[in-house]
Amino acid sequence: MLPVPYRVEGVRSETYDTATLEMRPLASPPLVFQPGQFNMLYLFGSGEVPISISGDPARPTSLVHTLRAVGTVTRGLCALRTGATVGIRGPFGTAWPMAEARGRDVVLVAGGIGLAPLRPAIYHLLANRAQYGRITILYGARSTQDMLFKKELERWRSRLDIEVQVTLDRASTDWQGQVGVVTQLVRRAGFYPPDTIAMTCGPEIMIRFAVRELLGRGVPDEQVFVSLERNMKCAVGFCGHCQFGSDFVCKDGPVFAYPRVETLFGLWEV
Repeated sequence: MLPVPYRVEGVRSETYDTATLEMRPLASPPLVFQPGQFNMLYLFGSGEVPISISGDPARPTSLVHTLRAVGTVTRGLCALRTGATVGIRGPFGTAWPMAEARGRDVVLVAGGIGLAPLRPAIYHLLANRAQYGRITILYGARSTQDMLFKKELERWRSRLDIEVQVTLDRASTDWQGQVGVVTQLVRRAGFYPPDTIAMTCGPEIMIRFAVRELLGRGVPDEQVFVSLERNMKCAVGFCGHCQFGSDFVCKDGPVFAYPRVETLFGLWEV
């Protein structure tokens, strides 16, 4: 429950409203985490927010978070400079099914900032490439100004052992890639549905349609995993802000197998 102080080692602007913080512990041991987990970031004098970890799980000495400036705390965090101190609680929550995916095809569907919680899984997949079948990354953003990790996307696309497709909702005149919603990419992506593990993160409406497309391709519903981050506040299931039916997102999620949340998914005010 007590935040541990971390020093901001670097701040990188990803888009006009999104930044990546790289931090190191001041005194505590490095934070070991699994892809898909989140931390509570405490901005002294303002409060704390839950943010998924977006760094490499194989580099625990460097803690990386990518966040969008949408409120008082996140705006303050995005405005920090090197040398500032941030309080960290965590890691919390469930992880992407990396062990279950071994030997299978893996497809990752991300929309907007939803690529950040999936990035640790991508790092793990690429670092252990021989353990997995075909790897497909499908990413959609509203425009080129909203795209995350552009240089990394270019590096990933240049590899011959994975498939990366990127699409924009609205294309500018200099965009020569695909145009349309990311869920359309699922229809023509190269993976073997019966033996595929799918992971998806983004706006809930995008997740809902991505799941529909994955199931339509023949991916078994128990092999589809979604990340939900609704209203998390305390991270330990005490406050009840993130109650999702009978589950608490902070404790039972944020990563869920789709059948567990299917009946509640998309319902307003649940």
